[in-house]
Amino acid sequence: MTLTESDIQYIKDHLGQWLADQSLGQPPAVYEIELRERMVRVEEELKHQRELMREGFAQMDKRFEQMDKRFEQMDKRFEQVDKRFDKNDDRFDALLKRQDRQFYWLLSFIATSLGLTLAALRFMV
Repeated sequence: MTLTESDIQYIKDHLGQWLADQSLGQPPAVYEIELRERMVRVEEELKHQRELMREGFAQMDKRFEQMDKRFEQMDKRFEQVDKRFDKNDDRFDALLKRQDRQFYWLLSFIATSLGLTLAALRFMV
């Protein structure tokens, strides 16, 4: 099916009317006003979104500051724990020295007892 010149002219003449009936096309002045109103609404919404984003970023900054404070507190607590461990290390070192001295005394006692026992046995025989 081919379109003739008269068919094409008929379509051109009535296309605006058909689009207006279907709300797909409106006269340019009304359409331009509607576009401007939409643009204003979009700009206002973008401005509102920008403000919300700024508020969100400000809240995130506050949260990061709170986390930094918590990390500083944790660092202080870790330092306190390290000091406790150092004190325990000193106590264990002192305990080891004491045990070493006791071991030497025990070894000396055993050696002396063995020596006296052998000497006593030698005089008896």
